[in-house]
Amino acid sequence: MANIKKGDLVQVISGRSQARGGDRGKQGKVLEVLVADNRVIVEGINYVTKHVRVGQTQRGTKTGGIETFEAPIHVSNVALVDPESKKPTRVGFRLETVTKDGVEKTVRIRYAKKSGKDL
Repeated sequence: MANIKKGDLVQVISGRSQARGGDRGKQGKVLEVLVADNRVIVEGINYVTKHVRVGQTQRGTKTGGIETFEAPIHVSNVALVDPESKKPTRVGFRLETVTKDGVEKTVRIRYAKKSGKDL
């Protein structure tokens, strides 16, 4: 089971600091998880520019130019944000039995572990 899922709020924990033009310390929502590459795409993080050749569509409108979009970032460089303290935290799993329609089922529940920092 994955520690980070689509829609989670994460914080960048490594890389260049914001003072030096980097993304460390920024928080954003996960837009996509690339499981095969161990990477995530985070909203507003790791913007890159791409030059696209100018072309025309069927209606005659011009396409292309310089586009900016979010590039993937490695999963190890982001941490899940605890919804209560709004700080990055580790993720744990616990097993719980849930009864639904008279059938008991064991499910894994994801929870934010308590961080040792009291800032």
